[in-house]
Amino acid sequence: MSLIVVILAAGKGTRMRSQLPKVMHEVGGKSMLSHTITTAKSLGAEKVIVVYGHGGEQVKESINDDIVEWVEQAEQLGTGHAVQQAIPNFTPQDNESVMVLYGDVPLVKTKTLQKLLDVQKKDSMCILTTKLDDPSGYGRIVRNHKGYIQKIVEEKDADDLTKSISEINTGILCASSNHLTKWLGEITNDNQQQEYYLTDCIGLAVKQGKTVDAVVCPDSSEVMGVNSRANLAEVEKIYQSRLSQELMMRGVTLRDPDSLYIEGNIEVEHDIVIEPNVVLRGDVKLSKNVFVSANCVIIDSIIATGSIIHPNTVIEGASIGENCEIGPFARVRPDAELAKEVKVGNFVEVKKSTLAEGAKVNHLSYIGDASIGKKTNIGAGTICCNYDGATKHKTIIGDNVFIGSDTQLVAPVKIEDGATIGAGSTITKDVPQDKLTLSRSKQITIENWRRPQKK
Repeated sequence: MSLIVVILAAGKGTRMRSQLPKVMHEVGGKSMLSHTITTAKSLGAEKVIVVYGHGGEQVKESINDDIVEWVEQAEQLGTGHAVQQAIPNFTPQDNESVMVLYGDVPLVKTKTLQKLLDVQKKDSMCILTTKLDDPSGYGRIVRNHKGYIQKIVEEKDADDLTKSISEINTGILCASSNHLTKWLGEITNDNQQQEYYLTDCIGLAVKQGKTVDAVVCPDSSEVMGVNSRANLAEVEKIYQSRLSQELMMRGVTLRDPDSLYIEGNIEVEHDIVIEPNVVLRGDVKLSKNVFVSANCVIIDSIIATGSIIHPNTVIEGASIGENCEIGPFARVRPDAELAKEVKVGNFVEVKKSTLAEGAKVNHLSYIGDASIGKKTNIGAGTICCNYDGATKHKTIIGDNVFIGSDTQLVAPVKIEDGATIGAGSTITKDVPQDKLTLSRSKQITIENWRRPQKK
């Protein structure tokens, strides 16, 4: 049976108080609409139809996916009216199912929706429900003695007995396209809001002798919709908790799971330790026995086995080899490649550079557009002067080089193997192998000099 997924994403989201369309607000660094599209694709949908309205062009431009077909709901006349707009994109037939999802309900799981598909038969409709301790404000599910759905009663129309029902409607449903098309053509806007309700299809199905079944979602947080910033924060918290639980199940120790923030695709091995207030963003790979200290940010990077990332370090677009030590307060920028057992210490910045095995840059240095050899030691305050105002130039440093503190390496320049640079030097020419090179002005003392005084 083929599957079409219709995603309703036309709402303005007034309570969000934002110029950004509601479905474009992000959860885990990804728009809510993108989450729903991803879920639809995971179900094997052959076609995903997004019904858009408010901020239409902005919403369309935010999604780049060939599977998506766009349908405009120019007037906001209810959920039934929204799905009606998608009917021309159906090919109504018995073996085609249509599932209706929502662009502001990003947490529903694939396995939950798969159960909905499995229950739905060609001559019936299946809806997703859940149970709440406090169902106030929601439409109640009324079943017959066989357990099939008879109707959905909105709270304003419910008597006391109906209000005592804890099972509520989520709005998510699945039906064969031919039946759904027929029912959508029969619903009316004869209600206080003068809107066409998708839920009216349920009453029509029952009236015509069709069975309407339900799948009860055991975790009500899956079907939580976002209507405000507070809702968005709550959904974000649930989403992050899911990701943290998944990491722990895969062998990661989280000192404070609630403080970890993840955006993107995180690949992990076992026996990793992550301390509080860490951000993992983009494509990140952490190998076994990696230790990430507090307040670190790792973006689009690979951290190899046994490496230690000390507190307050930022790593982006970099590759960190085995048994390295980075930080505290270090910044490793894009295209930095560190071999094994490299040390990058406090207040060191590395950009577009390679550091070979055992190299050390321990304090207060900038390494940019450089190649540093094995077991080379870069002294505190060393700067690669890589930019002449127009072009970046390369600094090449060989193996077993010792660079004294407060040295400026004015690129392009090459330091041969075994060379030593005296502290406080400004190096503008290539340095020979196994020799001491230094560049200093003569030290003088100025007599009768007075320090300026405030007036």
